[in-house]
Amino acid sequence: MHNILLVSGTRPEIIKLAPLYHALRETKWVNVHWLHTGQHADMARHILACFDVVPDTTLQRIGTSLLDFSLGCRQQLELEMAKKTWDLVVVQGDTESAFQGALAGFYNRIPVAHVEAGLRTHNLNRPFPEEGLRQMISRLTRFHFAPTERARIALQNEGIADEFIYLTGNTVIDAQQWTCAHRGVRRTTTGRGHLLVTVHRRENWGHDLAEICHAIASIAAKQPDLQVLFPVHLNPVVQGPVNSILKGIANVKLMEPLDYTQMQQALADAWMVLTDSGGLQEEAPTFGVPVLVLRDETERPEALEAGCALLIGAERATIVKQVMRLSSDTSAYTSMARAGNPFGDGTASRQIVSLLAKHFQAHSAAVAEAA
Repeated sequence: MHNILLVSGTRPEIIKLAPLYHALRETKWVNVHWLHTGQHADMARHILACFDVVPDTTLQRIGTSLLDFSLGCRQQLELEMAKKTWDLVVVQGDTESAFQGALAGFYNRIPVAHVEAGLRTHNLNRPFPEEGLRQMISRLTRFHFAPTERARIALQNEGIADEFIYLTGNTVIDAQQWTCAHRGVRRTTTGRGHLLVTVHRRENWGHDLAEICHAIASIAAKQPDLQVLFPVHLNPVVQGPVNSILKGIANVKLMEPLDYTQMQQALADAWMVLTDSGGLQEEAPTFGVPVLVLRDETERPEALEAGCALLIGAERATIVKQVMRLSSDTSAYTSMARAGNPFGDGTASRQIVSLLAKHFQAHSAAVAEAA
């Protein structure tokens, strides 16, 4: 039996590691241990419950700053490293938790597997600090599970050997399929559905967030029959301008953040998505919902190339123009809705498990032969 440590800290990590966790638990050759760093607390509890995951270990979050969290996480991870012989540390994405998990594995000479490896904007400021974190994680990783061909090429261009890169697709599609099968998510609305909005990224705080909110207000006024669903991030930096600009508009529904199952249902019932989220760029195409990305760069250009998303930035006039254009141009809207999902087919977790099984079998055979 091989001991594998899965490290999660935030909502997206849980979503994209959960199907892999369930796939690993179905095998007979691995003991899989889920560790949650505490980076997200209340939000994490809800999302873990959505996937029937109970962490084996939950670290205590120390302090409120990123520095305090990082120091406390690193110290506690080091203690976990000493508790048993680990054969692999698995991290996902580009968060501080993922970086600390990879760093702990590296310092303890434990191979690191990076799920969703190779995403790049090549701009360290956008998104910040995620772009820097994922580049650093790549320097420490043995198993690079790339979600797309573009991600694989990005890793190759950084000098990572082909033998360490595996093209698997994105586990986010696996998570959606699991949720549809186990939680009954399906389209329930009639007609065109609602406009789903999410905004949270640090680079959009301030002027850009106000521009986005004014754009939504204009769209709501121009299309009073269009319902706008806006789960608002709990950060006061987001709450303030969203409420001051949009509260009280009849066809704009401001609400608390949705859990994963609720968000998938909101996507299934949507007409269009306005977002600066990375995850929704991957998820919305599964339900045939066009995405307008409220950013200047995206590390998921595959969605743009496939035609299921447009990169439009955060300027008020541009947002209004694009939404109104797709409202009236049926052909353009239909083309986006039918573009398909370029991020995978729902088999990524099974592929990762198969690849790891082959690796460990070969390793065990080599050890036995040497003995």
